[in-house]
Amino acid sequence: MDKGRSFFNPGVSLENIRDNIVGYYQKVPLPDGSERQYINFDNAASTPALKPVLDKVNDFMNWYSSIHRGTGFKSQLCSEVYDYSREVVAQFVNIDLEGHTVIFGKNATEAINKLARRFPVAKDEVILVSKMEHHSNDLPWRANGRVIHIDVLPNGRLDEEHLVSLLKENYGKVALVAVTGASNVTGWVNDINHLAEICHEFGTKIFIDAAQLAPHRKIDMRRQSDPGHIDFLAFSAHKIYAPFGAGTLIGDAELFEQGEPDMVGGGTIKIVSLDHIVWADVPEKDEAGTPNTVGVVAMAKALQAVQEIGMDKIAAHEMALTRYMLSQMNEIPQVKILGGTDPEVVENRLGVIAFNVADLPHALTAAILNYEGAVGVRNGCFCAHPYLKILMGIDRDASRRLEEEIVNGDRSNLPGAVRASFGLYNTKTEIDLFITQLKKIAEHDYRSDYILDKRSGEYHLKDFKPDYRKYFQL
Repeated sequence: MDKGRSFFNPGVSLENIRDNIVGYYQKVPLPDGSERQYINFDNAASTPALKPVLDKVNDFMNWYSSIHRGTGFKSQLCSEVYDYSREVVAQFVNIDLEGHTVIFGKNATEAINKLARRFPVAKDEVILVSKMEHHSNDLPWRANGRVIHIDVLPNGRLDEEHLVSLLKENYGKVALVAVTGASNVTGWVNDINHLAEICHEFGTKIFIDAAQLAPHRKIDMRRQSDPGHIDFLAFSAHKIYAPFGAGTLIGDAELFEQGEPDMVGGGTIKIVSLDHIVWADVPEKDEAGTPNTVGVVAMAKALQAVQEIGMDKIAAHEMALTRYMLSQMNEIPQVKILGGTDPEVVENRLGVIAFNVADLPHALTAAILNYEGAVGVRNGCFCAHPYLKILMGIDRDASRRLEEEIVNGDRSNLPGAVRASFGLYNTKTEIDLFITQLKKIAEHDYRSDYILDKRSGEYHLKDFKPDYRKYFQL
């Protein structure tokens, strides 16, 4: 990569990070008529935007135009920036663009579906997928071939011994191993390069869903000659402080040079006649239609910004928050954490903590945190139903009863947990406020007028309906 070229100039640090988060100081209404600064502990779902990213997008809009094949100055500029963004992504994951390709799309889910449709799987081959996966790294593979699931340990960690046993048992017939880089439920981080070495030893390739991993840890896909090389990897920009609708699939170019693209249309071809087609070169071949150029610019800017801050610094800051949060939560007897609870074991986990408070419905706990504490969390199964059922000890019979209730439109007993998740801008002060509210919930010190909506499974205050138009409207 030409280090001298710079379409993006970050200039943000951990020291000034909160001043560089869009909406960080925003206040939200409480039932008593007051307003309080919002605490966002839902970063595992989506992060807020970095101001340098928003500023760069606003600057770019003056030059926004179509890309590739346009003869106008704006089109040529946009094409240059769009193509350079692939170099930014390649640098972020430490690959070259000789034998690799960077394909842009709308998010990691789309990227995984693309790989699942494009990856060749013979009828007698299997795909190994772990039980700790987000649905986006499970369901697409089920549609493409026979999936065998890799077990997890009682604490939710990947069972590497079971992975090895499956590779031995199905030697020569494992088309691919698909594993998350980090869990969006327990925060456990997998040693992806070590897993790659195991897979390559058995002659199979590996795909890593890095949607949760990429914002929090340095990723090294390595050179293709390295045994620990990651063959394919995907992540979304909306979890890396660029919520403008872009994602990327990165992988060995050789695969995408073969076969037909999974989506066809404008931009995917060199020649079209009435009786034959010559497909475009990689990666354009797999980017049908007009791309989200603005989202790609936002992604590139965000990647440069977090690298400017330093991925090691981000990891250290978030580990300190996780250590502090776990130690505080362990002091509340009514709180049960799913996965690891040891504050000293944070090197291999993200700031993602799923929990329940005694026998309170998780949806009620989340509602109280929102309405009475101005704390935004997520509750439910986090698009990882099988994993949650394992962690919560829900057996097959109970699962079937719950499924029947849900199908019949009653989510009152929907199993799940509450999830608090950190970003690089969160603070110990925010954790203290969260813990104060959590202790009140544990002691049943909260309002009594919460109403359950059976169809949605959500709780709302009886006589409190914020006027959202006061805060934003189109």
